[in-house]
Amino acid sequence: MNSRLSTILPLVILLQACCVSYSQKPNVLLIAIDDMNDWASCLDGHPDGSTPNMERLAERGTLFTNAHCQAPICNPSRTSIMYGLRPSTSGVYMNAPFPSTVAHLQDNVTLPRWMEKNGYQTLTTGKIYHGSRLPENDFQTVGPRPGQRLKDLDKRLRTDLPGGASGLWDFGPQAYDEALFQDHLDATWAIEQLGKLGKQDGSKPFFLSIGFYRPHVPFYAPSRIFEEFPRDEIMLPWVKEDDWADIPAIAKIVTANNAPPPHKWFVENDAWRDAVQAYLACIRWTDEQVGRLIDALDESPFSENTVVVLYSDHGFHLGEKSRWTKFSLWERSTRVPFIVVAPGMAKGQRCENPVELLSIYPTLLELCGIQANPEVEGRSLSPLLMDDSVEWKHHAVVTHGKDNHAVRSKQYRYIRYNDGSEELYDMKADPREWDNLVADGKSKKEKAIIARLAKSLPESNREPAKAKKNNKAKGKS
Repeated sequence: MNSRLSTILPLVILLQACCVSYSQKPNVLLIAIDDMNDWASCLDGHPDGSTPNMERLAERGTLFTNAHCQAPICNPSRTSIMYGLRPSTSGVYMNAPFPSTVAHLQDNVTLPRWMEKNGYQTLTTGKIYHGSRLPENDFQTVGPRPGQRLKDLDKRLRTDLPGGASGLWDFGPQAYDEALFQDHLDATWAIEQLGKLGKQDGSKPFFLSIGFYRPHVPFYAPSRIFEEFPRDEIMLPWVKEDDWADIPAIAKIVTANNAPPPHKWFVENDAWRDAVQAYLACIRWTDEQVGRLIDALDESPFSENTVVVLYSDHGFHLGEKSRWTKFSLWERSTRVPFIVVAPGMAKGQRCENPVELLSIYPTLLELCGIQANPEVEGRSLSPLLMDDSVEWKHHAVVTHGKDNHAVRSKQYRYIRYNDGSEELYDMKADPREWDNLVADGKSKKEKAIIARLAKSLPESNREPAKAKKNNKAKGKS
């Protein structure tokens, strides 16, 4: 027996044993968070980040500290997760078109549909797909999907936003009843479903997905939460004045987004600290909802036989590289919280291997003992969930528009744009990505690093997808 087989075989046997030791297939609780970067306290992305409930969840399973989305925008990221395809394969690169309107994706089976096909009850609430829109018949039971702003409740707070910025970029505390906030409503609905499911006798296993909206703009959270983050004590992100000096010109085109106020506005109007405070408050508020869910699961009959997956669809800039929002191939846009808890798997692991959200689909199928979907491109993380010290030679690949990609290893981030321009960062020596190692040419060492990382770039890049006629996707904007 060769050495590699002798290492993998015991893991396979262990996984099979874990899967067959339960009388019923495990349930699944899938928790998606919108626009949350690595400021979770368990990831140490910001010293003021506070997510104690995510921390306690991580203690029950594996926290992937080097996890990355497949696209730094809502629609392509969420499409990739639910369809199990890279953006370069689906052609869904931007917030339009919605995947269910794309002709060549009509025969692809989404994650909830595959779970239903294999005997699962499927339920959802909140934002799982972009804009809370759901493909037709994607879930059997659908709860509230209230949108980013609640009519008659969320009050416009900033009247000084520059002309080009919409009210969506508002931020600050809201003072109405906390139970009416959309994420609280979604968590409450999910908790109620757990109660109903617990009363069913001999029911099918469930796949329950909940999508929290915050910290997506507008940065609204209850006033109480803001008190936990005193404004004058907030630490602002580090910004290097000449950070763009060694970045290729095309990066300005690829990362362009006119929706948010420019960074200069935040600085000159003394609004930077207020916005960071609001973002941190939104993260803390969402963490409270996660805590409510976990408490309800613990009190249910499903506490010992439920796989829990928590992730954010992509990251978010709050001044880093003098920019706001996502839409970039840099760390702050792509690194996200990602936690997997599963019966029989290791507990309290902090895995540093680079992993992708694309792996959610195949990982859940394997953990649930369901046959694999051959169309799915992701790679199961089950070996890492059992033991994160196993050999892992894979990289995380992020795509932002056709032919623009980033490859993340344990140590490096390599970016290649559609005109051939490149960036290379040593993330251990330069975690803020201030020094593009190939700005002035490549040394022999850098050429070797790039050659190794470039092997993970997608082999094909589909043309941007177009919507077919008779759009049947339903939901809120």
